[in-house]
Amino acid sequence: MTPDLVTALSPLLTAEASAEAYAAGTEPSDLEQAVWLRLLERLDADDPPLDPQGWLRRAVRSEARRTRRTSRLERPYVGEPVDDSDRDPEQLALTAARGRALRAAVRRLPGRCPRLIEALLSPQDLTYREIAGELGMSQGSLGPERSRCLGCLRRLLAPEVAAH
Repeated sequence: MTPDLVTALSPLLTAEASAEAYAAGTEPSDLEQAVWLRLLERLDADDPPLDPQGWLRRAVRSEARRTRRTSRLERPYVGEPVDDSDRDPEQLALTAARGRALRAAVRRLPGRCPRLIEALLSPQDLTYREIAGELGMSQGSLGPERSRCLGCLRRLLAPEVAAH
């Protein structure tokens, strides 16, 4: 992506994402990052938009619609998923063992994944903004970084889960 294109489109993207984010139920920075990614993918395919500003407006609205559709499919838990009140000692011991195995796998993750996953698992229930500040990264990068780290964690845990 050319620096001129980034410089030209940044203010428009910030404004459009800010205007659409609330109705989509997301953060403006998440919309911005998704649109930048779509633009990079398009440029990588050697298919630059003929009208970058018009394309950008349409892309922001498209990402906002996708986010709204996704959030409509999400359902809250009926009960609190971590409620241990009706578990017997055996269940509590198994839960503790799974927690230890998870934490051990998290420590084996590459890069800053261990710190990110630990922050996400923190009993303090940190917000993305707090986690981003703690890790020294942009809030918009947390989602993709989290997805990458969770993919690594799944691959680490897959053999352990299959063995049980």
